[in-house]
Amino acid sequence: MNESALPRVVIVGAGFGGLAAAKALARAPVDLTVIDRCNYHLFQPLLYQVATASLSPGEIAQPIRSILRGQRNARVVLDEVTSVDGARKAVRLSGGDSVPYDYLLIATGARHSYFGKDQWEAVAPGIKTVDDATRLRAKILLAFEHAEGETDPAKREALLTFVIVGGGPTGVEMAGAIAELARRSIVADFRSIMPESSRIVLVEAGPRLLPSFPESLSNEAKRSLERMGVEVRLGHAVTDITGDRVMIGATALPAKTVIWAAGVRASAASEWLKAPSDRAGRVIVNDDFSVPGHENVFVVGDTAAFNGPDGKMLPGVAPAAKQAGAYVAHVIDAKVRGRALPRPFRYADYGNLATIGHSKAVVDFGWARFRGLFAWLLWSVVHVYFLIGFRNRFIVALSWAWSYLTYQRGVRLITGSPDRGTRDRISDAA
Repeated sequence: MNESALPRVVIVGAGFGGLAAAKALARAPVDLTVIDRCNYHLFQPLLYQVATASLSPGEIAQPIRSILRGQRNARVVLDEVTSVDGARKAVRLSGGDSVPYDYLLIATGARHSYFGKDQWEAVAPGIKTVDDATRLRAKILLAFEHAEGETDPAKREALLTFVIVGGGPTGVEMAGAIAELARRSIVADFRSIMPESSRIVLVEAGPRLLPSFPESLSNEAKRSLERMGVEVRLGHAVTDITGDRVMIGATALPAKTVIWAAGVRASAASEWLKAPSDRAGRVIVNDDFSVPGHENVFVVGDTAAFNGPDGKMLPGVAPAAKQAGAYVAHVIDAKVRGRALPRPFRYADYGNLATIGHSKAVVDFGWARFRGLFAWLLWSVVHVYFLIGFRNRFIVALSWAWSYLTYQRGVRLITGSPDRGTRDRISDAA
């Protein structure tokens, strides 16, 4: 325990929301503790590129201690929070210790939701952590390796069939990346696998892809994926998944690789706080992100159900989490200094972006919409800009330039086991 006369602020989770809050409190007169079960901050929007062998984990992650090493009022604790003792104002850790707080910010994000079919998790992994991405990369690459020597046509077809469940940004980006990997980047390394050997199927239960985008851009994404050879199945729900096949409605599709991108559920924060939550498990918060009935406790990111002045739910994306985290930091700073509280939170929506593949993307700024190469360049610039650290920005930009010119993926390494040994770890919004 760190004894201090300053108000004690504890942040649980060093994702986008938690880290934004920590940095915004750099000059506040507080004793700040950041707790995370991982020692790194992860740029989740690019995890799918780790899973599809475009980038390595170190290019989209940065040690938390390195990020905050110049912040004199902050310390970092590597541990897992198991509960919150609201009466004693303390956070309990897995090792048995407790960390007291005067102000608590929970930014523990979300994990995968299988809509009551949790048994699918073992055979249809999603990507929320570095471990998820590297396991999935091994699974995808091993499918090609096994298919190379497989003589049974039916078994080979199942090995080279990749099914992505969910047509949001993650599903669309994953489908495009696997299509490029299977049709352009990797086939030259094999002798018996042809570009047309692979089958990539994107399944979406709703009427269109990218439902948060304008319909014209959703249609453009669908056309672009289909030109890349992706089969897009709209209005079809997945009814069962096993290690050998996927049931799409009443139709069985043999497939050895299924990737889940269909939904998320909040972390256990509502259980810790015994606070009301919505159907997705998100804590219902006040207009300053505080938790009703819990003085000086705040929740942001995918863990929070926040309705803005317009009645719309704050989206579960990185910019929203960062803005919310910074806002709560200003609220806490004002409280400890005895100053007037900031104006009510308003989300600044800078637009939606999704990449579809090589030099293809869709961008919606509200006032303008772009598609194709220019949209892809915008997407690339934005994602490189928001990476932490000059080294990461430089290496990612260089990797993308190389991939753009050569169609080659430089991280085609099979490391570890593709089997899921643990359940999803919780991290901040992507």
